[in-house]
Amino acid sequence: MSMGRFANSTDPRSGLEVLRDWNGVAQVVLRSPKGASARVSLHGGQVVSWRNDRGEDLLFTSSKAIFKPPNAMRGGIQMCFPQFGYSGTLERHGFARNRIWALDDEHQPINHNDNVSKVSVDLILKPSEDDLKCWPHCFEFRLRVSLSKDGDLSLVSRIRNVNGKPFSFSFAYHTYLSVSDISEVRIEGLETLDYLDNLSHKERFTEQGDAITFESEVDRVYVSSPNVVAVLDHEKKHSFVIRKEGLPDVVVWNPWEKKSKTMVDFGDEEYKQMLCVDAAAVERAITLKPGEEWTGKLELSAVSSTNCSDHLDHPVSI
Repeated sequence: MSMGRFANSTDPRSGLEVLRDWNGVAQVVLRSPKGASARVSLHGGQVVSWRNDRGEDLLFTSSKAIFKPPNAMRGGIQMCFPQFGYSGTLERHGFARNRIWALDDEHQPINHNDNVSKVSVDLILKPSEDDLKCWPHCFEFRLRVSLSKDGDLSLVSRIRNVNGKPFSFSFAYHTYLSVSDISEVRIEGLETLDYLDNLSHKERFTEQGDAITFESEVDRVYVSSPNVVAVLDHEKKHSFVIRKEGLPDVVVWNPWEKKSKTMVDFGDEEYKQMLCVDAAAVERAITLKPGEEWTGKLELSAVSSTNCSDHLDHPVSI
């Protein structure tokens, strides 16, 4: 579906709708036959909403989020590239999440069978002259966001070096999950792993618990993690199953009470309703030689808690 210059348009055959937000930036709405939906903004290539077939948003967005470029909105799924956190010389989490992306009408199909079961949109980001001044590397960042007929959300990032020399980067899908009560949530799949604690100058520790639970601020990078992780929400009686490829780390973050009060775009009590679990490549930078391409995949499912253990055994399908 070619969407021209972002005029509001709907194509019922493809399940795609293009709208403009209040800043005039295009957003693409994906809809599944069963009623699930996802909304992707060209501001940052950010997934700003993912709703199930009952209309419940599975991603958290702060009530105090600032919806105005050039800064990323607090919530959804942000593209952190070419830097995560303050690990380099660039602005926090890199510049990709703050730029205006373009629709990619010339994409190469990733899987020829995809179109049967998914509705997708393809975006592309190339560096501006200002980007090249602060990070002098030519790249093409292609992002495909897909919604399956059952409402699963998948993101595939392909970053190509079109530079004359190698470059290195870190990356994360900065994912704000909506939870009922952070004190009632636990993460399974990261037990016994080593993690870097950003609250202790990135000191390395080993996870001791049977599952990760929350009673204070957490800001950790779990390294060499499995490709499937689950976030169990007892009160909502569902679990998020997170599958990933090409992303060895998992970032877990909740600001808790004290830090929440210092964030202008975050409500004082909102830490109770959110949890960031990011598929990432942080500990070791990814290096691409000229002409090389890296692929990082994420798939999110929301399943009944009773079925969660079945999903943990399934491989990534994206």
